[in-house]
Amino acid sequence: MTGRIITITQQKGGSSKTTLTTHLAVALTTRRGIRVALLDVDPQGSLGEWLEAREETLGEDGTGLIFRTASSWGARREARSLARDYDYVIIDTPPKSDREARPAIEAADLVAIPVQPSPVDVWASAQTLNMATGENVPAMLVLNRVPPRAALTGEMIEALSKFSPMTAKTRLVNRVAFAASMSDGLTVTESAPSSKAAEEIAALADEVKKMLRRKQAA
Repeated sequence: MTGRIITITQQKGGSSKTTLTTHLAVALTTRRGIRVALLDVDPQGSLGEWLEAREETLGEDGTGLIFRTASSWGARREARSLARDYDYVIIDTPPKSDREARPAIEAADLVAIPVQPSPVDVWASAQTLNMATGENVPAMLVLNRVPPRAALTGEMIEALSKFSPMTAKTRLVNRVAFAASMSDGLTVTESAPSSKAAEEIAALADEVKKMLRRKQAA
């Protein structure tokens, strides 16, 4: 059985795609024997910088992840090649480019779309969802950087409800712990395993696994 390919994508920049990629990857490795590969298609290279910081913190053999890069047109081929050897392949894509993201979406078993609670993010998410629908790939909206208390959040959740059941139940609250862990090449499940942030990531990883199982059973 080949591994599952998860593409993290969003047309709007600054949506924390790389943060979601790294946190989901580490959360998925918590079960013994599960192997996860990261594929960076974003020329900005933030995922690679995070991995370098991770190697400095944990050592080259202690990261628990494999890392590859690819150009947009090579993403589909590289992802499918990695899926032959790894349980999960998670692709980090660049913003603002249908052409760059499309091959990664075509290869995916699931597209995860981080959405901040703002009208602009909701509008951009509709474009990304259309791309996933066009490729017949299931998509999951992940509400991200959610302020603990804000009237706008409720309005955006209501706006996203039209995409139900594609909106994840788990919401990632805007917490300092996420950025703090990234600077050391870690994630909140490692730097603050008892925190609310770690609970949120674990819950989201469970949702992702359930959605992938449903797709496999269909």
